[in-house]
Amino acid sequence: MTDLARYQDPLTIQRVLHGAKTIAIVGLSGNELRASHFVGYYLKRHGYRVIPVNPREPRILGETSYPSLPDVPVPVDIVNVFRAPDALPGIARDAVAIGATTLWTQFGVINAEGARIAADGGLTVIMDRCLKVEHARYVGRMHWLGFNTQRITAVRGGLQ
Repeated sequence: MTDLARYQDPLTIQRVLHGAKTIAIVGLSGNELRASHFVGYYLKRHGYRVIPVNPREPRILGETSYPSLPDVPVPVDIVNVFRAPDALPGIARDAVAIGATTLWTQFGVINAEGARIAADGGLTVIMDRCLKVEHARYVGRMHWLGFNTQRITAVRGGLQ
């Protein structure tokens, strides 16, 4: 098993997805065209409590945005990271300090030191995986826009 593969175990991913209720998204953008915004919107639509962590914006997705993880006033299950890899060690330290259970980094956010800090602090680490994609894969609610349409059809475009 490669070093990165240990942070991408399907059973661990499923356990985290089914056990989490609150997700703090570090780097969540208020810009609807950014991937972080779409992921946050999707997760909120699927029943998770999404907490934006972005010092530049007071509100995102209708929620209060906090400048840093230590400022978040509620317990956090998953810290989802949309930041540059070199920011991960500090974010991992904060995730340990606030008692989060999982550090989850999005595609391309790979940092061995950050993973080690989180794992040594008792967190589950999932790295280089998209939370939205994994949710759709394991919970089975994938639609081309990423939403559950509540309609089953084999006809492209659906029945009119």
